[in-house]
Amino acid sequence: MSNSLWVFFNVGSAQCQARELTVGFYFDISGSMDILDAVGALGALAQKSRLKVFRLLIRAGKDGMAAGDIARALAVPPNTMSAQLAILFRANLVSAKRQGRSVIYAVDLDGTRALLSFLVEDCCQGEPSVCAPVIEATLASCAPE
Repeated sequence: MSNSLWVFFNVGSAQCQARELTVGFYFDISGSMDILDAVGALGALAQKSRLKVFRLLIRAGKDGMAAGDIARALAVPPNTMSAQLAILFRANLVSAKRQGRSVIYAVDLDGTRALLSFLVEDCCQGEPSVCAPVIEATLASCAPE
């Protein structure tokens, strides 16, 4: 089986040309997060109370915690905690789901992986595939079964 792919395309008014592309496998993290989203996520974590919430939810794992339990665990007033959780939610760092009368918050694994990927995108002298196993393993134990 060949590892080449022929692509035909138009070049202005010229005839179609064929170019050979080599097919390969690589870890592509480009486009996982743009710089504005990364700034927003980092900004959401750049506050003491929100960083404590994020770390608490990392420890809580995939089951997460109710908003009230988070507020009590961190000794933060419920209305303040609600505002902090909303900021983390908008930054795609936590997810929320209603369970009865409670809202359960958990770390948004996809958003967190995207941020981690963005941070190491240029690592290893332009070979981000070297970092791929680290990124994938980072939150593996938190992943839903």
